[in-house]
Amino acid sequence: MPTYEYACSACGHEFEAVQSFSDAAITECPECKGEVRKVYSNVGVVFKGSGFYKTDSRTAKTTTPKTETPKPAAAPAPKPTKSE
Repeated sequence: MPTYEYACSACGHEFEAVQSFSDAAITECPECKGEVRKVYSNVGVVFKGSGFYKTDSRTAKTTTPKTETPKPAAAPAPKPTKSE
């Protein structure tokens, strides 16, 4: 059940009430019996599941891809011989 915030227009008393969606709004202040109004504020947003985080779209980094085979080392070039 949601929690609603109320503020009295007459005395300024602020209070919260846990009410069902089908419950009628509170119209009377519990302190001075004056008229109250609902106070609306920002709500926190919670993202659940995959796809909401920056790391969800990244691929794992590997040092050597599994499909690549290591290349054999090249043989050193032959040294020229001296002819006399």
